[in-house]
Amino acid sequence: MQTELFKEGDQPLEKKSTTTPRKKVAKTSGKMTSAAKKIGGSYSAKDIEVLEGLEPVRRRPGMYIGGTDDHALHHLAAEILDNSMDEAVTGHASHIHIELNADQSLTIADNGRGIPIDPHPKFKDKSALEVILTTLHSGGKFSGEVYETSGGLHGVGLSVVNALADRLTVEVARDQNMWRQTYKRGVPDGPLKDVGTVRNRRGTTINFHPDAKIFGSRNHFKPATLYRMARSKAYLFRGVEIRWTCDETLLTFGDETPAKGILHFPGGLSDYLVSILGERKTITPQSFAGQSKMNGGSGKVEWAVAWPIDEYPFFNSYCNTVPTPLGGTHELGLRGALTKGLRAYGELVGYKQAAKLSGDDVVGGTLAMLSVFITDPQFQGQTKDKLSTVEAQKLVENAVRDHFDHWLSGAPDAAKALLEHVIERAEIRLKRRAQKQTKRQSATRKLRLPGKLSDCTRTTPQGTELFIVEGDSAGGSAKQARNRETQAVLPLRGKILNVATATADKMRANQELSDMIEALGCGLGEAFMEDDLRYEKVIIMTDADVDGAHISSLLMTFFFQEMPGLVDSGHLYLAMPPLYRINQGSKSMYARDDAHKDELMETVFTGRGKVEINRFKGLGEMPPKQLKETTMDPAQRTLVRVTIPAGRTDREILEAKETARLVDSLMGKNPEKRFKYIQDNASLVEDIDV
Repeated sequence: MQTELFKEGDQPLEKKSTTTPRKKVAKTSGKMTSAAKKIGGSYSAKDIEVLEGLEPVRRRPGMYIGGTDDHALHHLAAEILDNSMDEAVTGHASHIHIELNADQSLTIADNGRGIPIDPHPKFKDKSALEVILTTLHSGGKFSGEVYETSGGLHGVGLSVVNALADRLTVEVARDQNMWRQTYKRGVPDGPLKDVGTVRNRRGTTINFHPDAKIFGSRNHFKPATLYRMARSKAYLFRGVEIRWTCDETLLTFGDETPAKGILHFPGGLSDYLVSILGERKTITPQSFAGQSKMNGGSGKVEWAVAWPIDEYPFFNSYCNTVPTPLGGTHELGLRGALTKGLRAYGELVGYKQAAKLSGDDVVGGTLAMLSVFITDPQFQGQTKDKLSTVEAQKLVENAVRDHFDHWLSGAPDAAKALLEHVIERAEIRLKRRAQKQTKRQSATRKLRLPGKLSDCTRTTPQGTELFIVEGDSAGGSAKQARNRETQAVLPLRGKILNVATATADKMRANQELSDMIEALGCGLGEAFMEDDLRYEKVIIMTDADVDGAHISSLLMTFFFQEMPGLVDSGHLYLAMPPLYRINQGSKSMYARDDAHKDELMETVFTGRGKVEINRFKGLGEMPPKQLKETTMDPAQRTLVRVTIPAGRTDREILEAKETARLVDSLMGKNPEKRFKYIQDNASLVEDIDV
């Protein structure tokens, strides 16, 4: 399970120290005053910095690779691999070799044309290779003359990797000759060297080691993630063979990633879809798969779609072999082709209900793979998570639609089964919409409210919040601090049942869980209906101590196991109450934990005068005014949104499995798993309260 830090109204923030905005102003103004005194309040041309070369990348890596976390680290590998794949897609390379070495350096080699090593016309004292590695926005993919389609578009990928690696070595084999150059943190460690004659070798080989100063000493390449990346590239372009090698010392116990392997999928996406489906039964005997030229031959689209009976879906899309986990216009094109095709076929065979079909009815329960190759694609951001090329929607829709019409007419029995299946989905959707017309307060029309729920007065879910708090004392403070129109409070009697170890009968008999389920009104498990959820936000608000963290973990375990739809749809949040209040004269601030308190003492409360530190024993000890100010007021509070990996991409599927494994290990019935987790992670603990 993951958490995302949000400020009201739900705008993403970086994970920084959280205090109330009112007090933040005091903190910030203090720093500014100090700085102003230091520089005498002057501001002139000499204060303007000009970052040159690759220095902007090292200063702000998040602007180029999305951060410095595990995902960003593996993005470096993707940048190099994309360049090799571009050589393969254009027909100049037939194989790519990926090797993860024992020292956590990564080697990626291809047998393509090799990066040019001759002097660049604009920088005559530098080779084209050095220009590409040390200059942002340099490359051969802007004009479209060298590469008809490519995944590397912005001319920053290789130079960014170079900037964020503490060492990088590049070897280029061209015209039966080998050239080599090394770099340290983006700076050449000597000139381009002529190594000598080589036979039966061509292409580019890059070896790099991520800089621990950027990514931290504990952030390493994961063999499983790299292997999945290599595998996805192999099935996206059926003409390439990817050779995988990993040092065996990096493979942990239980890791199914092979040390060596050759990845090649002659059938492309169709082969991969078959492997994913396994023994799962589908609505149609055969999946809808194929490929087609588009836009007069300058682009290509390939797809593979199946409708499993269990309706456990995923939709993986790519543009020029680059994964687009957030979708984009190409996904909309496939969605439109399938929806319009089934509507037209339904009308043709006399199914009037087909006119009600929506895109969600047709695509919602599918296993779908989509790969497009287009010239000059437009993405949102350097990380290329979403395709925004407007023309792609129409191009994909037109390319797929004819093939889908022929597929339906060629197998009438399968088409009828599929049509009846999606019509049934549409009828369920319309039934739920009709049920939504009942007022949200229907759950409270009984003789009593669920548990000790103090409901809000608004009759629609929009803008409403349910605070789940521990104990009557905290509940009393919360009820006084709340906005009665939009904020409801449900006090719990201490720690709830651990659903990971409880039987179904024990869960049903638990009054705390029963009251909470009744208050939410949306059902459990497969019966969960987001439209029936009585509140827009469900906020867990517990004390900022160990007991509070334990109660939060029990509640999150319940929602993860019994109500995952609530988490998936982004309705679950954690409140961030402070643990300390610090006063010095007229200056007053809140600290959320011991580390934050120490930070404030070192940075803010450094002047003369006695510093008073008050520790809140719990939310019940906090005056309602302070509770509102720090934790409940949407204008000032900070919330943490709880999320689960969506399972759209291979990476997210693995993260979802890892999340489920961790919940089982830490909260499940087997104590040996908890003991093993403690043993495996004890060395990572830097500070422990004894």
